[in-house]
Amino acid sequence: MLGFFTSSPVQTALAVSAGAAIVSAVIGVFTIIRGQSFAGHALADISSAGGAAAYLVGVSPMLGFLGVAVIGAGALEVLGVKRAAERDLVTGIVLGAGLGLTALLLYFDVTARSTTGAAVSVMFGSMFAIPPAIVVPALLIGAGAVGATGLIYRPLLLCAAAPELAAVAGVSPRLIGFLHLLILALAVTLSAMTVGAILSTALLIGPAAAALRLTRQAGAAIALAAGIGLVSAWGGIALAYESYGWTPGRTWPVSFFIVTIVFAFYLLSGLRARAA
Repeated sequence: MLGFFTSSPVQTALAVSAGAAIVSAVIGVFTIIRGQSFAGHALADISSAGGAAAYLVGVSPMLGFLGVAVIGAGALEVLGVKRAAERDLVTGIVLGAGLGLTALLLYFDVTARSTTGAAVSVMFGSMFAIPPAIVVPALLIGAGAVGATGLIYRPLLLCAAAPELAAVAGVSPRLIGFLHLLILALAVTLSAMTVGAILSTALLIGPAAAALRLTRQAGAAIALAAGIGLVSAWGGIALAYESYGWTPGRTWPVSFFIVTIVFAFYLLSGLRARAA
C-alpha cells in the first residue's frame, strides 16, 4: 500500500476521481429528482465526440469532453419541450447524432493519427494514464460546478419539486433548467475523464439513486451520494491497482471496479429501503 500512495498515476487518479464523484453526486441528485436521467446519459455519450476530436487534433481530452458536453446541453435546451415523452424523443435524436459523430472521429483517430487506444480511453476511461497537469483544471471545474449548484440550490429544488409554484414565485423554470444542464455538462466532463463516456452515467446516477432510496431530503441525499461516489471511485482505483498481481503484467480496468461497486451500493440500498 506504500507504493499505492506514492505512485504519481494513483495520486492523479485519486484527485480527479474525487472531484468527479463529488460533482456527480451533487448534480446527480437533482438530475434524478427532475426526471432527467436520460438527459444525463445522453450528455455523457455525446461528450465522447469531444474526447475523440481532442485525440484527433492533439489537445487535452478534457477540453474536448467539456466543449461538446456544453454544446450538447445547449442543443437539448434549444430543442427541449415540456412533455416528458417528447423530451426523451429529442434527447434520443441528439444522442444518436452525437454517437454518429463519435464513430466518425474515432475512425479518423485510428486511420489518420494511428491512435489505436483512443476508442478505449474515450469510451471506457484510462484513469492511470491521466496526466498530472489535468488535476488542477479538473478540480477547478468541479469547484465551479459545486459553487454554481449552491447559488441556484433553492430555485433548482423548487423547480424540480413544483415547477408551477416556481413560476408563480417568479423563478424561471426554463432558465434554471438550462443552468442545470450546463452544470450537468461539467459533471459529465469529469466523470467521462475517470470512467469513460459510456460508463460515466453510472457515477452520475448510481450513487444519487442509491442515496435517494435511503433518504428523501435533498441535502442528506447529496452528502450520502458523495460518500458513496468517493468510496466507489477510490475503492475501484485500489482494486485495479491490486489486480496487477491477478493477471501478471496487466491491471484490470478501473472503470469496471468503480461501476461494480456503485451497482453493489444500489442493490444494498434497495435491501435497506425494503427493511425499513
